[in-house]
Amino acid sequence: MRFYQDHIVPLLINLAMRNKNLAAYRSRVVPAAEGRVLEIGVGSGLNLPFYSAKTEQLIGLDPSPRLLAMARRAACPRVGRLEFVEGSAEAIPLDSASVDTVLTTWTLCSIPQAAGALREMRRVLRPGGRLLFVEHGRAPDPNVVWWQDWLTPMWKRIGGGCHLNRPIRSLIEDAGFRLDRYETGYMRGPRPMTFMYEGSARPR
Repeated sequence: MRFYQDHIVPLLINLAMRNKNLAAYRSRVVPAAEGRVLEIGVGSGLNLPFYSAKTEQLIGLDPSPRLLAMARRAACPRVGRLEFVEGSAEAIPLDSASVDTVLTTWTLCSIPQAAGALREMRRVLRPGGRLLFVEHGRAPDPNVVWWQDWLTPMWKRIGGGCHLNRPIRSLIEDAGFRLDRYETGYMRGPRPMTFMYEGSARPR
């Protein structure tokens, strides 16, 4: 099982995140990052081409050494300073109030303690900083939720801990954030996997 998690899951994640339908979300959310930016779950670096010159420094955090190695090969010339850190979002190895923007894209689904990770994101944000997010999660339709709840125990085992049914909005708000942009809707594909949450939030 350890071999599967360490070597196979990173390849599956990289493949899944290359879905061309995700590019529209990246193009709307990632360029808004500015200043000193922390990307949670940088993965294989698929967001890197979408950063703008407003990003002065980018710190890419991920628990997978294999994905971080892929990200290093995808380095982006538009980002002034780029650093990759192996670590957990539940214990971010940065000082409090030290970043201007936190970005998370399709990551909260797989963090074991998502609520704790969001509190850590709030901790490292400077006053007035911003959380940018695109996530998939719990749908508003009861029939879709039934499938999400039924599939999630199996899906977690094969998908690197990915939960299909996490209530993203309430997780963000309960961690002490106030939403200032928020959109939801289904992406093309199977509905249990494709209900998207997109937007930005600031610490309350």
